[in-house]
Amino acid sequence: MHELRGKTALVTGATKGIGFAVAGQLADKGARVLVHARNRKSGEEALRKLRKKRPGALFDLVVADVASMAGTRALAEAVLAQAPRLDILVNNVGAMYSDLSYSPDGIETTFAVNHLSIFLLTGLLLDRLRASAPARIITIASEVHRKALFDFDDPNLARNYTVTGALAQSKLANILFTRALARRIEGSGVEAYAVHPGHVRTAFTRDLRGWFKIFVAILRIRFLSPDEGAKTAVHLASAPSLPGGNGGYFDDCAAVRPSDHACDEDVAERLWSLSETMTGMRLA
Repeated sequence: MHELRGKTALVTGATKGIGFAVAGQLADKGARVLVHARNRKSGEEALRKLRKKRPGALFDLVVADVASMAGTRALAEAVLAQAPRLDILVNNVGAMYSDLSYSPDGIETTFAVNHLSIFLLTGLLLDRLRASAPARIITIASEVHRKALFDFDDPNLARNYTVTGALAQSKLANILFTRALARRIEGSGVEAYAVHPGHVRTAFTRDLRGWFKIFVAILRIRFLSPDEGAKTAVHLASAPSLPGGNGGYFDDCAAVRPSDHACDEDVAERLWSLSETMTGMRLA
């Protein structure tokens, strides 16, 4: 029940939905959990709810808007200041947008939030994870990645933006990143995994509007609860050993093969180089 006692976890995007559920379930297993929020108001409300249901559990708040690289760097600084050790990083933060928009750094916002913030944050925290090994990095991806081929000629999708195309490309990037990261950290005691949580009823679609938001609202009737969607990520964080190997992609607590494009090492390395260029972060 308390197999994570003495461990510290960071869960990004943890004020609602899957992130909130993952934070609670990791605390149930004894972990101290750093709860990341985009703003203090939503973060304090999430902490209030978590502590009410789990009196005695260890939760702390870290606040940053990771749509910007400055915000992501501020988040890393806050985590390093609060966490002498970091055993589990759950990269859950994510968003989708009806219309093409740009981050403060001039990058398409879905890609900036769903991939580049994860690339940058993981890089900034990697030494702390290595020092705390054995440690695990878990990134929330999606089966929608199967609809994407990464467009290196137009990563911002400026010529052909669609909400589903931007989401699919960002989730493909999550899996490619995980595979490339796993190769780089092999033998360090840190492992990296990507997860499809299932189709979950969350606030992930809050920035949608118009007919697509209505369509998603109808589909939500058949979606999983956030607690159900958190199951695989929590399993990856807490299981003593995992089949499928470092860098694997998991669905319903089992290793599965992602799309052929997601398994292409050349594509993963091209994305890695692009991510280093866009973030200014060289991740060894």
